[in-house]
Amino acid sequence: MSDFAARLDDVERRFATLAARTATGLTDADPRTGEQWDAGQVWAHTAEFPGYWLREVATVVDGWRGEPVPFGRVKTDPERIAAIERNRATDPALLAARVRAGIAAIRDRLATLPPQAWDARGVHSTLGEMSLERIVDEFLVGHLEEHATQLETLR
Repeated sequence: MSDFAARLDDVERRFATLAARTATGLTDADPRTGEQWDAGQVWAHTAEFPGYWLREVATVVDGWRGEPVPFGRVKTDPERIAAIERNRATDPALLAARVRAGIAAIRDRLATLPPQAWDARGVHSTLGEMSLERIVDEFLVGHLEEHATQLETLR
């Protein structure tokens, strides 16, 4: 948990710096899909996904009975795409506030997980079986870091 907490502190600082600047251009192409995003799309997605993935963490933790719990979505999920499109023109300052709130919610949830929760395992439709630690890294903390890096590379 301490590693996740330190990484959340760092990425929160990065997003605070990013919120103070205007970014233009497109992200590098996604290696799997070739998709590129503008800053509005990155901010919209980053504001949306913490809540979604925290609910999925709860699904895995609450459903764990010794067998991996199905969880998650894929990049083509219609609700994910709709949220990005709906919010891509939203004021970046508002989206940055949602990102801060998402980071705070992640920090709070991780701090309150009982030790046995870390034994939970989920199964994702494309990534297969995953430990809770990997889920948190892949879909929450690492995901935030990935999108901060995307915004940092924009002009």
